[in-house]
Amino acid sequence: MPKLDLDAIPETNATGYPPCYADVVQDRWYRRLAPASGLTDFGASYVVLQPGAWSSQRHWHEGEDELVVMLSGEAVLVDESGESVMRPGDVAAFPKNDGNGHVLQNRSAQLCSFIAIGRPADSACHYPDIDMHLFAGAERQKRKDGSDF
Repeated sequence: MPKLDLDAIPETNATGYPPCYADVVQDRWYRRLAPASGLTDFGASYVVLQPGAWSSQRHWHEGEDELVVMLSGEAVLVDESGESVMRPGDVAAFPKNDGNGHVLQNRSAQLCSFIAIGRPADSACHYPDIDMHLFAGAERQKRKDGSDF
């Protein structure tokens, strides 16, 4: 059946960020939709941000397009052009390799939720605000000089 039962998909707040950068995402909860539905050409996640939580550290990908569709609540999109409030029905798109570092931050007192769609890629991910980088082919983030955390 094409309709997904969200409650049957495990929810997690796991992160690959090193502890020094993980605090802002500890109240980010997500469900991986692609594995549960058999999709293999792109990834999709149902994401819930508790008040104060961020979707990620601000970042951009060399080889992955991203699309976000707000479902409920309100988040602030922070990117290279400034800040924009995202509300239900709003859509944001991030073409690969555009250098536009972005993050969604829940600054409200309510939960917010969105669908994030991307294509898992074996490419670099840049974090312009912090000393972290994901090198192409790497399994974990490293410092920008390539050293381990």
